[in-house]
Amino acid sequence: MLVRHYFTPKIAHSSYILSGSGSCAVVDPSRDSHAYITAADELGVRITHVLETHLHADFVSGHCDLAALTGAEIIAPRAARCGFPHRAVREGDSFHLGSVRVDVLETPGHTPEHVSYVVTDTARGASPVAVFPGDTLFVGDVGRPDLFPGMASNLASLLYRSLEKLMALPDFCEVYPAHGAGSLCGRSMASKYTSTIGYERRFNPALLIRDEESFVESLTTGMPPAPDHFSRCSEINRLGPALHATLAPPVPLDPAAFFRTVSEGDRFVLDVRRYDAFAAQHVPGAWSIDFTGNLPTFAGWVTPPDRDILLVATDPEEAREATVWLSRVGLDRVSGYLDGGMFSWAVNGLPTERMGLVSVREAHAAASEGSKRILDVRAPSEFNDFHFPGSLNIPAPDLRSRYGELDPRKDYLVICSTGQRSALASAILLSMGFSGVYCVAGGMKGFQAASLAPACPMCSLPHGPREQRSDDR
Repeated sequence: MLVRHYFTPKIAHSSYILSGSGSCAVVDPSRDSHAYITAADELGVRITHVLETHLHADFVSGHCDLAALTGAEIIAPRAARCGFPHRAVREGDSFHLGSVRVDVLETPGHTPEHVSYVVTDTARGASPVAVFPGDTLFVGDVGRPDLFPGMASNLASLLYRSLEKLMALPDFCEVYPAHGAGSLCGRSMASKYTSTIGYERRFNPALLIRDEESFVESLTTGMPPAPDHFSRCSEINRLGPALHATLAPPVPLDPAAFFRTVSEGDRFVLDVRRYDAFAAQHVPGAWSIDFTGNLPTFAGWVTPPDRDILLVATDPEEAREATVWLSRVGLDRVSGYLDGGMFSWAVNGLPTERMGLVSVREAHAAASEGSKRILDVRAPSEFNDFHFPGSLNIPAPDLRSRYGELDPRKDYLVICSTGQRSALASAILLSMGFSGVYCVAGGMKGFQAASLAPACPMCSLPHGPREQRSDDR
């Protein structure tokens, strides 16, 4: 038996190859399937199974692509009612990969249909040696139960009982979860990729809550907001995503064609360059999501899924990579990118807009004299850790609907952790007709480095939980 781990940054997704003798399974695969196929060839095994623990909310799975490319059988929870060919499993079902036996446990709570796969290497012993718990159990955390409106308390109770099932496994049983630190599928995952049942039993804070009522209260309060694409991705994964091979790559558009296409309306212009480049000049109406930050999470959150997307990137390679990241969160309608970038746009004499950009020292002086208000666009938990007196807190994605709470006649200093979310927030406000918008370059980290603010506990942990800080890769 062999387990090989794969990690997708930005969305902090873990997937695995579970190999027996002659065959292997891919567990909770990424939409990028070729890495698994290459690895199976290297190991000298065939991919015969694709295992889905649940309908993933934060990314589009590669189960259908893998099945189409390899002929593997997809195994998914019966309660998911999936709309593609698969074997629907429930508790008590099992199957083999050579001498490796895989048993199904129903572990709802993070989602209603969730299962875990318990692995026994029968060539070595009769006790379970590993478990793939999906998003039920993480290293240092458990899955959030609040993704379904009106069901949080009930799902939290189910999660409590599902964890009891997992805790009945041997202490030495290895835990291979579907996410690590940085994912929004939990609240405070550790950065370590794997663990054991025994270690989590002793040191996982959620598992140290002994009574169900307290557990439910803990899991239904203080959770970070869930991005918009979570519900969309779940349904895409249930019905079966479009195969990658059927997606047309974005075409390069010269500035005139790009301008003409934008002018036709119903296109969404997404600028993925660094936010300081966006500030200098950008296509009017474009929104900024810095490619070096958490592009997939925030693009999935704020990009309209029913509109064609036009990219502005630093170069064609960045446009290609951005397209891949967008497809991972179900944004498949990237139709083109600006050939030659903003340099080409400018030399063709086309209109541009600018975004105000100020240093932390300029922002501190302006705030001190009261000439501009501070708009803090971080998550509420970050804001509560520390914020400047008198500042407003509206998380960046919420400005799409809450911009009416601001006065367009006033000037705002827009601040986040580093400036990347602030650029998105500023771009949203500019598109809504605001003009006195100034993105604070460097954000709270810059204020801390200049000794103008205390260290943010969340920002100071190099491998700790990141919640929804777009500034982290």
